Amino acid sequence: MKIAPIPFPETDATVLLPGPAGVLETCIEHPEPGTARRGVAVVCHPHPLHGGSMHNKVVTMTVRSLRELGLTVVRFNFRGVGESTGEYDEGRGETLDLLAVAEWVTKQRPDDAFWLAGFSFGSYVALLAARHLPVKQMISIAPPVGRWDFSAAIAPPCPWLVVQGEDDDVVDPQAVFDWIDAMDDKPALVRMPETGHFFHRRMMDLRGAIKNGVRANLPPA
Repeated sequence: MKIAPIPFPETDATVLLPGPAGVLETCIEHPEPGTARRGVAVVCHPHPLHGGSMHNKVVTMTVRSLRELGLTVVRFNFRGVGESTGEYDEGRGETLDLLAVAEWVTKQRPDDAFWLAGFSFGSYVALLAARHLPVKQMISIAPPVGRWDFSAAIAPPCPWLVVQGEDDDVVDPQAVFDWIDAMDDKPALVRMPETGHFFHRRMMDLRGAIKNGVRANLPPA
C-alpha cells in the first residue's frame, strides 16, 4: 500500500487521502492549545447505506470527547460517502479504507499513541482492522453484534471500552452483553439505561462515559 504523500496538518483541516478505491475524505481536528497529548485517535462512522458518515452526531461527540482529553482526532468517510470515492463493500473494502488512513496517521505521527474508535458499523470495521494496527486504546460504541459476523473480530491486546445503550433499537443489547461475557479478556463495559442506538438526548452522558472510561490510559502531555 502506498504511503500518502500528504503531510499531517498542523491545524484543523480536511484532506483527500489516497485510498484503495480512490480518495478518502479525511478530517483532522486538534485539541485546544496547551492541552495536547502525544496521541492520535481515528474514529469510524456508522453504516454507509443507512445515512452513516463522519458527520454523524455520535461520531462528532466521540471526536469532541477525545479532543477535550488532549488527543488529535482523525475521522473519515468510508468509500462512497461524501467526497470519498468507490462503492460500499460490506465491510471488506471499508476495513481497507481504515487501514489506509491508519497507515498515513502512524507514518506521519510515529511517536504518538494510536487510538481507535468506532460507532455501530464503524466499531465492527475498527475491530476487524485492529489486529493489524498498534492500537493502544480501543473504543466500541454500540457494536452491531448479531447483525454482523463478529467471529473474526479479535479482542485487541490493549485497554478496550464498550459503551452500549440498554434500550438500543437497532442492536440487541443482550447480544452485546452475551458476546462480552463469553470473552476471556473482557473490555470495560458501560451500560447506559434508557438509551437507544443513536443516544438521543443522552449525548452528554455518552461524552462522560467516553472520557471517564479512557482517562486512566491517556498518553503523556
